[in-house]
Amino acid sequence: MESLKDLQLRYESLKGLGLKLNIERGQPGDDDFDLSNALLGIVTEKDIKTQSGFDIRNYPGGVLGLPEARELFSGILGAKAEETMVGNNASLQILSQVLMWALLRGLVGSAAPWCKTDKPKMIVTVPGYDRHFLLLSEMGFEMIQVKMTKDGPDMAEVEKAAADHDVKGILFVPTYSNPTGDTVSDDTVKRLASMKTAAPDFTIFADDAYVVHHLVDNPRKPKNLLRACEDAGNLNRVYLFSSTSKITFSGAGLGFMATSTANLAYISKLFGTMFIGPNKVEQLRHVKFLSAYPCGVAGLMKEHAKLLKPKFDIAQKVLSRELGATGLANWSNPVGGYFVSLNTAKPVAKRAVTLCKEAGVAITPAGATFPFGKDPNDANIRISPTRPPVTELEKAIEVLAVCIKLASAEYDSAKK
Repeated sequence: MESLKDLQLRYESLKGLGLKLNIERGQPGDDDFDLSNALLGIVTEKDIKTQSGFDIRNYPGGVLGLPEARELFSGILGAKAEETMVGNNASLQILSQVLMWALLRGLVGSAAPWCKTDKPKMIVTVPGYDRHFLLLSEMGFEMIQVKMTKDGPDMAEVEKAAADHDVKGILFVPTYSNPTGDTVSDDTVKRLASMKTAAPDFTIFADDAYVVHHLVDNPRKPKNLLRACEDAGNLNRVYLFSSTSKITFSGAGLGFMATSTANLAYISKLFGTMFIGPNKVEQLRHVKFLSAYPCGVAGLMKEHAKLLKPKFDIAQKVLSRELGATGLANWSNPVGGYFVSLNTAKPVAKRAVTLCKEAGVAITPAGATFPFGKDPNDANIRISPTRPPVTELEKAIEVLAVCIKLASAEYDSAKK
């Protein structure tokens, strides 16, 4: 075990390199974007009319998106085209609009708008996605935290929380969860779909952002939430969301949503008061590109995996080399998604992230994976290995590991 003095010297040496590295957000690398560059020129003046008869330059088409796009993206969510809406970038915007209308008007089965509840509550998983927490907080929801396990949300905690009439739903990432990389088990899906809830309009908001982002061949496919709710007689219970943000271009992609036809008819009518229709040019661009790609979306995602898997391997290699025998941390080894979740053994995550920043490595702020940035154990650190080139990534993970060891040694020294 390295001494505090040795770690301080090693840290100062790394700090002296003048690094400017970033593993803070889950962004694709430029080589990932390059896979979709054909998007930029694939729609020409010859493509102004779609096969379904819509002029992409004009208003008509409706809020649900082009029929061709609905057909294509419904398959990603395991839904039918008539259950699917395709909008603009990104899925978080569509989710926000559904939640907004739930507050203002309620959803199918609601006795009253959710804002009429004294304090509408939403179940969230921890560690989880900081953008979900921020959105719910700003909308006035009280967040009920449940643990994210290897099988998805801790269902004993979910079922207990759902016995409260003010708990209106659950918002989580079901596949390769942000940040843990965990995926719901079939049993979890069945329990979510069939469980008793005090609120008759209890709704599952499943942000399936990483549903096709596999790092391995032949990945396990969990039972589909929409079909499970249908089997349980609760078809209106679930809304599924996803996007092309990490399939094609993050800043110029499409968001899409699947739910029951009754839910879709209800919510699309409300959406229609806000906008006339989504960007049909961008939708046709994606339909043409993804339909022509060898093996379609699955083929493109295999190319992404070839670029991303070595980065996740580097993260595992350096973490194991630096921390594996120390007992100072444990971390996930995901088979998909965009993150590695690390937990320090001692309450030093904030200190470690601060040390990283001072050494020129940007990391998601410690605590961000919990509501209001408050990790009760000061332990969780979200690592995003996807953006930097492999050579930069290896050095960034080394700096993080050294900072965890130094912060842990400082903690032990302060306790003496």
